Amino acid sequence: MAQSSSMKLLGARNMSCIVERMEWNNKMDLIAYGTEKGEVIIQRLNWQKIVTFPTPGEDVRVRSLSWQMDETLLAVGYSNGKVALLDAESETIISGLIYEDDIKKVYFSKAINCKEGLDSYTCNAKDKHKRYLPKLPPLTNIDPCLKTLDQKSFPKGSPCFLVVIMRSGKVHLLLLGALQAGSIDLTQHVLNPDQFDVYDVRLNGDFNAIYALLRDGQQLKLLHFHNQVLQDCISPMLELASHCAHILETKNYINDTQQCLTEAWETVQLEMDNKLTKYANSQAYGMISAHFLELLVFGYATLEVEEFLFETLTEKGFKKIANSVDLSLNNLQGLVFKQLNGAAINMFYFLNTIAGFGRMTHFFEALISPDVASEAMRACGSFLLKVHELQRTIDTLVYDMKLFHSWIIFTILRLSHQEIPDDMVFTGKENVALAEFFCAMEPEIPEPNESGDISDDKSATASATTGEEGLLGDVSSTPITRSKFNLERVGQYLENSYLTQLHTANPSEVWPRLLAENECLAQCNLLVPHDKKLSLLQQRDKMFNAIDAVFHKPTESISASFKLSTTVICGDLQQLHAESAAEPDQQSTYDFVNCSYYVHEATKCDMLALTIGLHEAMVLEFSRGEDCMLRCIRVRLQPGPITSQLQEDYYNLRFVDLQFYNESSLSMLVQTLTSATGVRPHSYFLQFSLSAARNHCTQHQLAPLIKLTEATMTHSVHDIPEAAAFKALDGVCEMLAVSGSRKVATVLSDRRRKMTIFEMEIEEEEDDTEMSQTSFLEISKESVLATGSNEAEKLGET
Repeated sequence: MAQSSSMKLLGARNMSCIVERMEWNNKMDLIAYGTEKGEVIIQRLNWQKIVTFPTPGEDVRVRSLSWQMDETLLAVGYSNGKVALLDAESETIISGLIYEDDIKKVYFSKAINCKEGLDSYTCNAKDKHKRYLPKLPPLTNIDPCLKTLDQKSFPKGSPCFLVVIMRSGKVHLLLLGALQAGSIDLTQHVLNPDQFDVYDVRLNGDFNAIYALLRDGQQLKLLHFHNQVLQDCISPMLELASHCAHILETKNYINDTQQCLTEAWETVQLEMDNKLTKYANSQAYGMISAHFLELLVFGYATLEVEEFLFETLTEKGFKKIANSVDLSLNNLQGLVFKQLNGAAINMFYFLNTIAGFGRMTHFFEALISPDVASEAMRACGSFLLKVHELQRTIDTLVYDMKLFHSWIIFTILRLSHQEIPDDMVFTGKENVALAEFFCAMEPEIPEPNESGDISDDKSATASATTGEEGLLGDVSSTPITRSKFNLERVGQYLENSYLTQLHTANPSEVWPRLLAENECLAQCNLLVPHDKKLSLLQQRDKMFNAIDAVFHKPTESISASFKLSTTVICGDLQQLHAESAAEPDQQSTYDFVNCSYYVHEATKCDMLALTIGLHEAMVLEFSRGEDCMLRCIRVRLQPGPITSQLQEDYYNLRFVDLQFYNESSLSMLVQTLTSATGVRPHSYFLQFSLSAARNHCTQHQLAPLIKLTEATMTHSVHDIPEAAAFKALDGVCEMLAVSGSRKVATVLSDRRRKMTIFEMEIEEEEDDTEMSQTSFLEISKESVLATGSNEAEKLGET
């Protein structure tokens, strides 16, 4: 046997629950596994747990695990349609996707290395925006634990595809985890969609084709789809995907800022409500403005106002309220001026860059529509104008509230005959501003007509909306819901409804007058429109919709470019019954299909290993060179007619699992088939040398239809010299995970509750190179003792 098949036992552990999926990191000593509870646990080779990610929901199962190449990022597919990207280093959920169907498998492709040529696009401006755009300030008010999956940053690292395979047959491609890079529905390419099942879908090494292993009726087929857009535009796609990731991060930042704005505004309302609600609700609509104007102009206070100022409020209490409100309003100002304004500028920069890409039609014609990109820029400009409008509204409110607070304190001091500081004397301009503020506290609302309806639709909307947003409630006897103190001038911008109090333009500004006088100029596409009726939320949603439209074209172009070029019939299957289709994790005993994929860069070959039933497997090598050849090695576990004498167990073996160890070795997990009751099957680790079996392969020219069942010959693994090396394992083993780069192998046994780790490629002179049944018995004893001690500790605690 070759040296690479030698193994040394590193340890075994009895797990606390059933393990359903496991995957080794190709660079670090990290293994991830999913449990029956839907948890994902990442641990080291020495069994040290790094992090445990909880299940995303009740009765959710882990369908698939995949590490990003040379990174600490793990993609997880769940049974409820969620795909989460988990970072083992930061122990956080980076981002997530939600689909409507059950997940079959998710995986990261190998890293994308674009070849440069005279006629190719060169992507050399990575993170160029950092030269011009300042870094957005952090949002300290947002708790990271409260963020939803779609509000996180997107993964960084080597560029690659994230492929999501659904059980329904739909396949989604994402570039950098951000850009939707096409999709395909495999049920549209089979003859028997009612007898359909998908086993695996893989991108080829050049990222211009996919291989789909599926059931079509009673045939096991491998479909090869070529994609011309992926072949021609992979480098421009990387550039577009990078900007797409920046745009999505900026969208998430805008959403987070919007949440902070809402919380800050609610704080303002809460501070005002604490003391002023009772007084406001005791007054008829319009009396608050009248009382304050009377107090301002004539200096006379009614009994209700005096009771409110001296008993309910007091000078000290109002100063406390004023300071809290001023602090919240200042926080509101900072969020709009710094965070929201900065995010809008960043968004405009990225969209402007994409619009520039769209003018480079030679590279981006299939990916970007210049008109749609320009429309997204205009929507972003409209959002920026709305941000400035909100900023001016808040500035006005801050000025009015400070003036109002000072006047209240001044009034309390004057009515209580206390000394008034010299700096508290109001100018004529400030008195006029106070009078306007008091007049606007309770805006005019038309009365309902005889039928009970309000004649002005706009005013009707205003009355209903201001009633919901009103700070201090209503008088119960008032039939129409009306607001008090009219602070919804700001609050209306944070609601998903039209503005009820439009922003008043400054008469001294020339540009609004120019647009009002020239309708053709206002309708010009070269200018950014300013819709004064939309709230900030509505303008944000309008911008987001326009941005989403920009990224529809890449998906449509790539999806339409998938063309079926080759159909390979690998074998025959039994008829799919409704019961087995209803249980996605259960396969027919005779239709056991398992597969593994490996990209061999040195020979430019894509390698696919798959089982056909319990006893037969094949290894397919697709050449990506000019020869367009398919090589096939077909093997079975049963001995052949010329096989020499074997051990008794080797005459009746079945496949359990298989994975590529590296480009020259295939690791298989097999076990004996026994019909006797009460007899446990024996498990074996089989390291199969592909280089030794290469002389037994058949070669086929790629054609629209290849029937391997008729054009290949099956060889016994025992008849290929120096190809197969068996190692006996302890227990009934059910799952295998190997890593050639890490030189480790992991086996699950005892109903997937026991994990055993081996080190591969051990020097032959080491004493513990060969594995024996005695060593496994010792491990079993240690595991039993460890389990017994844990149970004893639990009983002792009880």
